[in-house]
Amino acid sequence: MTMQPTANAMRRALHRAAEGVALSVEEASVLLAARGDDLEALSAVASRLRDQGLEAAGRPGVVTYSRKVFIPLTRLCRDRCHYCTFVTVPGRLESMYLSPDEVLDIAAKGAALGCKEALFTLGDRPEDRWPQAKEWLDAHGYDSTLDYVRAMSIRVLEETGLLPHLNPGVLTWPEFQRLKPVAPSMGMMLETTATRLWSEPGGPHYGSPDKEPAVRLRVLEDAGRSSVPFTTGILIGIGETVEERADAIFAMRKVARAHRGIQEIIIQNFRAKPDTAMMHAPDAELEELAATIAVARVVMGPSVRLQAPPNLVASQYALMLRAGIDDWGGVSPLTADHVNPEAPWPAVEELAARSADAGFTLRERLTVYPEYILRGEPWLDPRVLPHVRALADPETGMAVEGRIPTGIRWQEPDGGWDTSSGRTDLHASIDTEGRTGDRRSDFSEVYGDWDELREHASRTSVDHTAGVGAPERIDAAVKAALAAAERDPGNLSDTDALALIHADGPALEALAALADGLRRDAVGDEVTYVVNRNINFTNVCYTGCRFCAFAQRRTDADAYTLSVSEVGDRAEVAWQVGATEICMQGGIHPDLPGTAYFDLAAEIKKRTPGLHLHAYSPMEVQNGVARTGLSLREFLVAAKEAGVDSLPGTAAEILDDDVRWVLTKGKLPAAQWIEVVKTAHEIGLPTTSTMMYGHVDNPAHWVAHLRVLARIQDETGGFTEFVPLPFVHSNAPVYLAGIARPGPTARDNRAVHAMARIMLHGRIKNIQTSWVKLGVENSRQMLRGGVNDMGGTLMEETISRMAGSEYGSAKGIAELEEICAPLGRPTRQRSTLYGEVPPERIAAARTADERGLLRTMLPLA
Repeated sequence: MTMQPTANAMRRALHRAAEGVALSVEEASVLLAARGDDLEALSAVASRLRDQGLEAAGRPGVVTYSRKVFIPLTRLCRDRCHYCTFVTVPGRLESMYLSPDEVLDIAAKGAALGCKEALFTLGDRPEDRWPQAKEWLDAHGYDSTLDYVRAMSIRVLEETGLLPHLNPGVLTWPEFQRLKPVAPSMGMMLETTATRLWSEPGGPHYGSPDKEPAVRLRVLEDAGRSSVPFTTGILIGIGETVEERADAIFAMRKVARAHRGIQEIIIQNFRAKPDTAMMHAPDAELEELAATIAVARVVMGPSVRLQAPPNLVASQYALMLRAGIDDWGGVSPLTADHVNPEAPWPAVEELAARSADAGFTLRERLTVYPEYILRGEPWLDPRVLPHVRALADPETGMAVEGRIPTGIRWQEPDGGWDTSSGRTDLHASIDTEGRTGDRRSDFSEVYGDWDELREHASRTSVDHTAGVGAPERIDAAVKAALAAAERDPGNLSDTDALALIHADGPALEALAALADGLRRDAVGDEVTYVVNRNINFTNVCYTGCRFCAFAQRRTDADAYTLSVSEVGDRAEVAWQVGATEICMQGGIHPDLPGTAYFDLAAEIKKRTPGLHLHAYSPMEVQNGVARTGLSLREFLVAAKEAGVDSLPGTAAEILDDDVRWVLTKGKLPAAQWIEVVKTAHEIGLPTTSTMMYGHVDNPAHWVAHLRVLARIQDETGGFTEFVPLPFVHSNAPVYLAGIARPGPTARDNRAVHAMARIMLHGRIKNIQTSWVKLGVENSRQMLRGGVNDMGGTLMEETISRMAGSEYGSAKGIAELEEICAPLGRPTRQRSTLYGEVPPERIAAARTADERGLLRTMLPLA
């Protein structure tokens, strides 16, 4: 049981709040107990902060609401929350789901009444629990409840113009990508971070897999990473202590600061419902609700939008406004609150009058808050942007009051890009003129909160296993590890692998020699290379990778997009000068149709059927899946049919999400990367494998990453090579923000390449060095320590050059052979899959190289 705080503790906490001092969880817990005069003092602080936030947002004295309809798509759920009256069982329903006609009837009636939001509320994944739900979905042609949600959202957009706000419960990262194009906002209540309420028998969330706090916090994180304007909040009075309640508020603040995607926080009071397990539990008191609102305002700060449902406050509107809310949430003139059916919505006129009594003007907003509308990309997908703009004031982002929504086509037919745009000569001018600036124009916004990231990175980059300095002799542990590596290199223990990855001085020389011996045993002395051309068809991207200096906003001076035709032109020229491969990747452009990936591949194959097309990173594949609506396997099969021959295994970075979420805001999680490459291998698409290292990681991450690749290769055999990619720091945002270190050391590079050869021995034969990142001398060093491949001629390399690499964007055959010459090892031109190259191609490439065309082939023929 929570103890009441002492008067001294309350006075101290109130004083610190009034002075603007950052509160601790303990102090917030004290303030949650404020009542009477203490509550009024706390509310005065909260009101002041709220008013500051409204002033900064350009709407002083305005409290908002959304005019909505409530669409209870299904009342079935796989969870068993002990207080929920919304969820029922199949036997009590005439139909497991609302039919499309029922959904559209509700939406159309709402639109006629001036509603602009369609709130889709439903239980979590009912088909996992109820066979009847699965049968209904199967009978109506839907693979899952979420597929039905997506389909109905599109129909609502197209046939009524209402904006869907989706509350489907727990979502995964790929599911956010799938739903974002059909809804400008989504939501899920955090409810509580008290794990015991979920894990202990008798708890309100016991038996509910989707109510585990860690799972729900992960959803909030994934929403932020996906740039989805997201609604969340807590439910007070379900058995949590004030300390647990405070912890939940701080947890929401952490996510809000890290990703800036929480558009509003709801503080909702528990009300007991008949015929539920908690029907006799006491309701949360309204002063308790007000205190929680006020503490949330003080902790979250002035910029958060804070809401209390107006139908649950028993006419205590003024109390909630004094406590610091600035929004009343969704109010419907048509549909009931199906979650709280005993509590009817107040009329908008009454809400306006009560707000006016407290000194506020009530204004209508859309389901997505004005701040996100005004920011635009990446928060709003281009496919829903026309629907939002049709209802929003372009100056304020608020709803145009009185405007009746009308249906708008959801998406133009997929097709290719007709014209190129922007700095399309960047692949050439990057070497002569450089980049326009050292960072993109939205540097301070697109990547999230740098302070939160700095704290996170301080944990991931700590190396707990490092020694001090370079030893003059090999110590016993490293000697033992080297012996183990000689006996069975592909099956080192973690202890031995960590000892070797830290090798320095004589130990590093011994490690490199061992790796080079394994290289000789596996592939001989030949050093291979491929004559290829890189084509990066766009650098417009809003994914928010913090290591990437290539990505630009569409309005940035260095931004560009190539048309499908120009991509084909570049492939043709590459073929003319002897190339055997096109390596093609691009940014995640908001306007890119999912079918563009197929169109680009088909264009290249139509123009140059003999070229091997090595195209699309796992991130691009995942983007294509989300945009086309195909399954992962279906998308990869379609890409293969369109002409893709293999996939680059880029976007791997470090396959540890703790590191990934510092490096990138919105890139796919490690599990999805693994799923993409394994599925590609299963359908006969080989891939490369990569690791980018030397930023906010440490050697333990490198060892773990190599182990993941080894396990995948044991299962599929689909990796053709491993490419270690040293972090190029100069223009990388995460470095410019003072978070990442300035790339790996020379020792790190040698150790990583050598350990890759050792740990992947017997699995992946080919280890490549990146001349564009390491340069000539360092590449030679890698070739002495286990590496057998030089990569490609590239012809145009923009990504590393934009990051600050100083080693050029193209090399000819003679230049690659010159790198190898001092080593006395023979060289061989290879195919993408390490096979032999037809003599005609070799002759064409060498003739072009003698004319300098592989190095300077920049103008299009």
